Amino acid sequence: MKLHLALRNAAKFRTVFDFGEREVAHWFPGHMAKGIKQMRANVKNVDCIVEIHDARIPFSGRNPLFQESLDVRPHLLVLNKMDLTDLSSKQSILKQLERDGVKNVLFTDCFKQRDENIKKLVPVVTELIESRPRFHREEDSNYCLMVIGVPNVGKSSLINALRRMHLKKGKASKVGGEPGITKAVLTKIQVCERPIIHLLDTPGVLPPRIQSLETGMKLALCGTILDHLVGEDVIADYLLFSLNRLEKFGYVEKYDLSEPSDDIQQVLKRIAVKLGKTQRVKALTGVGNITITIPNYTAAAYDFIRTFRKGELGRVMLD
Repeated sequence: MKLHLALRNAAKFRTVFDFGEREVAHWFPGHMAKGIKQMRANVKNVDCIVEIHDARIPFSGRNPLFQESLDVRPHLLVLNKMDLTDLSSKQSILKQLERDGVKNVLFTDCFKQRDENIKKLVPVVTELIESRPRFHREEDSNYCLMVIGVPNVGKSSLINALRRMHLKKGKASKVGGEPGITKAVLTKIQVCERPIIHLLDTPGVLPPRIQSLETGMKLALCGTILDHLVGEDVIADYLLFSLNRLEKFGYVEKYDLSEPSDDIQQVLKRIAVKLGKTQRVKALTGVGNITITIPNYTAAAYDFIRTFRKGELGRVMLD
């Protein structure tokens, strides 16, 4: 019944998101600039570049600054968080990436205890390295990989998953749900015994200037830019716009709405009421100040965004 209502309402939904006078957040702190410098200095000791990106945005926001490093080394693109992604168009994504010069792609879910795709990484990387000249390091049988990507796409999670799988060891790299956890190029971390493979973890690096507001919003929605730099209210509105456009109406049931809505204020009010998220504010009246209770829209927006990021509103392909 709700799906029928949703499709009936679809004609009324926005077809374009109004960015107003907003500008893309230019979030390129000092540790990112330093990170790029260190990557360039270390690349001569690296046999293969492993670039990790969010599978929900396989094209948006991949950092063009990485290209000069990638062009001279074997390159594997790992599209992580595949468990959160609608992969029905996987073949067309792979074809488009191949047209863009990316031939080696692996989809992974690094939080899954035994992800079969992560098992494929060592054989794929070994084959890539052995099929190319090794820049005066032919006699060295140890391999060194550099793991790169924008913030919060799962670089540290991949390193920890590989160590768990091949060395039966725990975390070597700090993991966090916010961008900017890894602040410096770390020392080598061993992830495999046969062959001996070390990884260099690197800080997440965004392009100094993000190409468009649309790209910036997708990056923000996937948690690669700190929420407060864009604004939870704006991210929540873009999320609602995206879910309606993709006909993903899981939020209706999740938050007990009567039907899908294109009005973010209405949706946030419903979320706030359902979750009991309220705030007391002073209101000026003719007889003096009184304190009233109103829905906490910021807390509701925060919950809406986090619920999406955990995959609880359905699998989504934003590109």
